[in-house]
Amino acid sequence: MGVTKPETQRPRLPSVGRLGLVDPPASDRLTSLGWYDRDDRAYVERLWSLSRAPDPDAALRTLIRLSENPDADWDELSAALLTERSLRGRLFAVLGSSLALGDHLVANPQSWKLLRGNAKLPSREEMLTQFRECADEALAAEGSALTRLQALYRDHLLVLAALDLAATVEDEPVLPFTVVGAQLADLADAALAAALRVAEVSVCGERDAPRIAVIAMGKCGARELNYVSDVDVIFVAERADALAARVAGEMMKVASSAFFEVDAGLRPEGRSGELVRTLESHVAYYQRWAKTWEFQALLKARPAVGDKELGERYVAALLPMVWVACEREDFVAEVQAMRRRVEQLVPADVRDRELKLGSGGLRDVEFAVQLLQLVHGRSDDSLHVASTVDALAALGEGGYVGREDAANLTASYEFLRLLEHRLQLQRLKRTHLLPEADDEEAVRWLARAAHIRPDGRHDAAGVLREELRHQNLRVSQLHAKLFYQPLLESIGPKGLEISNGMTSAAAERQLAALGYEGPQTALKHMSALVNQSGRRGRVQSVLLPRLLNWLSYAPDPDAGLLSYRRLSEALAGERWYLSTLRDKPAVAKRLMHVLGTSAYVPDLLLRTSSVIQDYSDGPHGPKLLETEPGAVARGLITSAARHRDPVRAIAAARTLRRRELARIGSADLLGLLEVREVCRALTSVWVAVLQAALDAMISANLPAGGQVPAKIAVIGMGRLGGSELGYGSDADVLFVCEPSRGVEDSQAIRWSVSVAEQVRTLLGTPSVDPPLEVDANLRPEGRSGPLVRTLGAYAAYYEQWAQPWEVQALLRAHAVAGDAELGERFLLMADKTRYPPDGVSAEAVQEIRRMKARVESERLPRGADPNTHTKLGRGGLADIEWTVQLLQLRHAHEISALHNTSTLESLDAIAAAGLAEAEDVDLLRQAWLTATRARNALVLVRGKPTDQLPGPGRQLNAVAVAAGWPTDDGSEFLDNYLRVTRRAKAVVRKVFGS
Repeated sequence: MGVTKPETQRPRLPSVGRLGLVDPPASDRLTSLGWYDRDDRAYVERLWSLSRAPDPDAALRTLIRLSENPDADWDELSAALLTERSLRGRLFAVLGSSLALGDHLVANPQSWKLLRGNAKLPSREEMLTQFRECADEALAAEGSALTRLQALYRDHLLVLAALDLAATVEDEPVLPFTVVGAQLADLADAALAAALRVAEVSVCGERDAPRIAVIAMGKCGARELNYVSDVDVIFVAERADALAARVAGEMMKVASSAFFEVDAGLRPEGRSGELVRTLESHVAYYQRWAKTWEFQALLKARPAVGDKELGERYVAALLPMVWVACEREDFVAEVQAMRRRVEQLVPADVRDRELKLGSGGLRDVEFAVQLLQLVHGRSDDSLHVASTVDALAALGEGGYVGREDAANLTASYEFLRLLEHRLQLQRLKRTHLLPEADDEEAVRWLARAAHIRPDGRHDAAGVLREELRHQNLRVSQLHAKLFYQPLLESIGPKGLEISNGMTSAAAERQLAALGYEGPQTALKHMSALVNQSGRRGRVQSVLLPRLLNWLSYAPDPDAGLLSYRRLSEALAGERWYLSTLRDKPAVAKRLMHVLGTSAYVPDLLLRTSSVIQDYSDGPHGPKLLETEPGAVARGLITSAARHRDPVRAIAAARTLRRRELARIGSADLLGLLEVREVCRALTSVWVAVLQAALDAMISANLPAGGQVPAKIAVIGMGRLGGSELGYGSDADVLFVCEPSRGVEDSQAIRWSVSVAEQVRTLLGTPSVDPPLEVDANLRPEGRSGPLVRTLGAYAAYYEQWAQPWEVQALLRAHAVAGDAELGERFLLMADKTRYPPDGVSAEAVQEIRRMKARVESERLPRGADPNTHTKLGRGGLADIEWTVQLLQLRHAHEISALHNTSTLESLDAIAAAGLAEAEDVDLLRQAWLTATRARNALVLVRGKPTDQLPGPGRQLNAVAVAAGWPTDDGSEFLDNYLRVTRRAKAVVRKVFGS
């Protein structure tokens, strides 16, 4: 009896979910293609191949469009995909990776056949022939040459992309990055040749075309081109006439319309220069006018198409100039400027997504490699190569880079370039931006397109994120090591060597190119650091590459390296020091910036090194900001009060002052404090020192009976009274006393004078710290008047004898130390003089104007530039303060808000009261802030008080950085200073003179 067979069931094919398809109509699409009809092996394998595409849904959508195109030979394609594994791998990989190439296939439905069988990359000569024939055929047929050439170009991109991507779907060989870049450059050459042919026919007709050579630059010149990139070119012609310029212009137009953007911006004088020049004109320009970046660009110059002999003569004439560019006087400055410019090109909101310009990105590698080539290429012909990968290999072989470092950097570079290629292929758009971090699907697509697979712990997207973090970190670390590790190997102890070693001459060349003006001295400092005994030398050898790299970005790396050596030697016994720099990169980076910018702070750090630990970040930001100035002041006074000996008391106060100055200066240099916060903090510590010194002297001068003969108050004047002290400011003060009950005035005054003199002497004792000068010259009668007066004597003097300048000085009087009640009574007394009920007389105003004119003519130091003297110069601090004080004298009797010792707060009151136009007040405010920043920066940079801005050069650059200017271009900073103060001076003339 026979067995009854069951009815035929629907084939059990993989579900769309298992195939990775997420579009809801995916099942219907597969059914409409006829791919879901059978359950045999070939059908299943075709589906699984589709599932391995980077984006199966995108691939399926394009296949549907192809099936609907009657010119696509769909049945043939569908059958071929059943039997031809290589075709499946190539086609599905392309369609799942590139929407643009999918569109090309739909528009050119026969092009899929290019991916069948033994598809291979054509040679450069084959492509040149194909594009030339295509151009000639199009021109002969009088058809659209652009359309035909574009289709041919996209066909070649299709084949290359398919072979490049096939490993994502099937086990096809992976094309090396170098092969892809070279093929794209050769394809660009063929396209440019066709565009030149079309341009010659279009412009010249039957006439002979001019002799033109097209020089490929950039990535095309180095044969490491991207899928989508501008192709940089330079034109050189036998005769630079109008005909040659028209041909070149038409060639650019054709190529840009059919293939890719052609950019001639690297030519002499850039976009404002002539498009076409003769060889002689090019040579003359590079000999006389070219900048460093233009020689750097010539590293990759290559004759691409056009007149071969002319192109070769161009390269032969200009490339030798590249290898002596590092000897140019402005080489270092221009290199530093280029580094800054690259960093500033990256918007902050996309910095973490930038493959090219972000930290640890492609430009870091390319810039470092090119700089090393420029530095060492004159004496080593092996470095005369164009591509980044070849140059890295040559640098490793020559001992300029550790071989392992060169290999690792090459691997990271090729990985980042691979991601760049995949991102550009998607829509054939120029981009270097990674997907948004929260766009999981986009990250997953990129991982699959880049041959990345899950690893058991992470899916493909997770593996990509981890790999990106690893590669960016490795590039950042190697970027520093690339410059400095071979230097250390050339001077370090035996056993440190990793590469072939670098000669001393090469080491000096490299340090000079990195911004060190004294490379021999720098090498000595480095040698002293790495050759320390035991653990310290080993740790320094690990640390120095990164530290030196950060130092090279500072305005004065030479001084910074010396300061670092001094600091390291002074802290040789402190284990925390090197451990902190090793384990906390933020601390090390900030320290290098401070050391390479300032002479003021490093000297303080030598004696208060614990501040370095506050360079680290706490829960709410840098620990440098966790200290409150008021708490520091109270601690300083308390610490000094513990000592009965006044010398020891002042020493204790100096210690805390030193630490606070180091903290304030560090935070200022790191851009953590605004200028008004700096001034208030400096004033706070000065006030605390005065209070501690006064307390110590009163205690030391107590009479035998223990009764204090007099109360003493210290009145702050000038910037001290206005809480606007700078780093180089003295403490302008008045001393006022009041006899204790039963004590005669003469006795109280003698005792008070003794105390005040001792305070001034003890604080003014020379010290390694910044000076503590107490200046009492603003007292009545100036230096000829008594140092201390009673409150009644002050009142009598001001009532009868006060000169206009003394009244003006009182505008900034504020009680800062000593007996608070006496100080308050002094201020109430002073109000009658500085804010008289009827205002200041016209005669007094005229006297103040005459006095200001005399000060401007007599007080400016001999040889000083009145335009750049921050205190007495045009639109400087004195101009602003005298103007504000004159308005206070004239209007404070009717506007109580002008009863204010702060210049900035008084400016706010002047604006609110309408005493000057708001725009004018803003100009005065900006000038005061600009001059104060500059004056503070001068002290930070030079380490001593000064008011004169230096001329162009390294020191001015350092002042610009210390003042918070966004770049280290001192000339820009100076131009801004001159502009702001010039405008302020115009306001001063209008307001002060009216």
